[in-house]
Amino acid sequence: MDGVHSELQDVFRSVFSDDHLEINDQTTAAEVDGWDSIAHINLVIAIEKHFNVRFAANELAAMQKQNVGNLMELLVRKIDSRGGPA
Repeated sequence: MDGVHSELQDVFRSVFSDDHLEINDQTTAAEVDGWDSIAHINLVIAIEKHFNVRFAANELAAMQKQNVGNLMELLVRKIDSRGGPA
């Protein structure tokens, strides 16, 4: 999961144009400057492209109310279900 965290960190930094952005399992949208509904869509698209996964509509809606740890758990399940890393 450390590799996924590191790659997810890079995706966040790219989407939010902040090379110093640090995320952890407890990070929420409210704690990241610029993480609004448009940025959320951009983040999801970037994650889907980077990790070669797809999120369902209900998963997308739940993401904004949860934290990065929840997002990472979902992401790892999706990666595992397709048989390994991107």
